Amino acid sequence: MIAIRDLTEADLPWMADVERELFGASAWSRELITHDYLYGFARYRGLELDGALVGYAVYGYDGDAFHLMNLAVVPAVRGRGLGRALLEDFLGEARSEGVADAWLEVAVDNEPALGLYRAHGFEDVRVRRKYYQPEGVDALVMRVQLRGYEPGAGVDSES
Repeated sequence: MIAIRDLTEADLPWMADVERELFGASAWSRELITHDYLYGFARYRGLELDGALVGYAVYGYDGDAFHLMNLAVVPAVRGRGLGRALLEDFLGEARSEGVADAWLEVAVDNEPALGLYRAHGFEDVRVRRKYYQPEGVDALVMRVQLRGYEPGAGVDSES
């Protein structure tokens, strides 16, 4: 069973470990994650599969823009629609805030993520050169217009 919930402070070491595993040198550090969680305005959401955390999304709304800052699913459970569930959770919340658009950046060479985002209506806006550091990988800025967006069914969500 899939469930999406807010992450707790106790979940942050797990998140930092997954960050390091998936994103290497450009991963968010444990210190950055903890500081942002405690003092930032982002929402940290975790995805559980059969009671075990296997993915997360970090997003925020500053009153003007709804922005997906991070989305990750551990490799062992990819291909089961879990990234889609996290993305739909993000888009559902953006819609509930009444925003017209949602934004994100993604590495230009991350084909699975690009496919997921494009399948949900995200369109290319511009390239940010050498956005991901220290590797110097370009990011593609993407936007989706939320009019008519309907979040997916079948995901239990706890706030």
